[in-house]
Amino acid sequence: MTAFNLTPPDPSTFILMGIPGLEAAHVWISIPFSTFYVIGLLGNFTVLFVVGKEQTLHKPMYLLLCMLALTDIGMSTSTVPNTVCIFWFNLKGITVGGCLTQTFFLHMVYTMHSAVLVTMVFDRYVAICNPLRYATILTKARIANLGLVGLIRAVFFILPMPLLLSRLPFCANRIIPHTYCDHIAVAKTSCGDITVNRMYGLVIVFLFIGLDLALIVLSYGLIIRAALRISSKTAHQKALNTCTAHICVMLISYTSVLFTTLTHRFGQGIAPHVHIILANLYVLLPPMINPIIYGVKIKELRDKVGKYTCRM
Repeated sequence: MTAFNLTPPDPSTFILMGIPGLEAAHVWISIPFSTFYVIGLLGNFTVLFVVGKEQTLHKPMYLLLCMLALTDIGMSTSTVPNTVCIFWFNLKGITVGGCLTQTFFLHMVYTMHSAVLVTMVFDRYVAICNPLRYATILTKARIANLGLVGLIRAVFFILPMPLLLSRLPFCANRIIPHTYCDHIAVAKTSCGDITVNRMYGLVIVFLFIGLDLALIVLSYGLIIRAALRISSKTAHQKALNTCTAHICVMLISYTSVLFTTLTHRFGQGIAPHVHIILANLYVLLPPMINPIIYGVKIKELRDKVGKYTCRM
């Protein structure tokens, strides 16, 4: 009976196993997963609502926060509902088309997420290092164009992932020991050579995440140097306070994805369930924590959220 349940009914279906070795605890694991997801949705939709309603927040920094909130919602929503269905209802089947779509959407949204973080650093760099030209350099139209460029970059470079997967010969028993269709997890179910898939995945990680991180570190070096030169103590504190929020968000976002990606490829000694839990945390934690960090650290946003909360 077990063998029958794990065998896809047709060759166009994959089976997502959830967290291998922790099947008995799936229902319990679903509780923090669902809680994190709901908190993330509430936080990010709150940011979108407040910024949308308040004309005073229609500034580049807050428009970028809205972009970040949208990518956070997309990242968690692309995986968590499906994961919860596996945990609660044992709905493990997913079509090949659905699996490849999930792979594309998840990685595309994360790449877009990274582009938004880089743009946010550029926003802080101009605001602190060249404040007199801030309004002319970072207009709403320019922010929209930067967002569009980030989206095109993400689609163009992530689209080959599902296309490469679709060319692989998959084994008859299409079991994926994961909660969602991660690129490498799907590739490992193939009976063919997946060297190209592995190499392309690493190129994406190091080319984009590595390049984005290098730009972020360089920009923050210049920002901190400029902030330390500000003579006004209040302005100096405000600049560093805003930067602290961005740095916290970036540490959470990049540390989780880099650790997950590298352990998934090179951490053969790590238990499979640890891999899967880490892979889920990187789509759960940043969307939940990001709006909390910005809501606490940025006074203007905090005050507006407090205003609407008091009205409820």
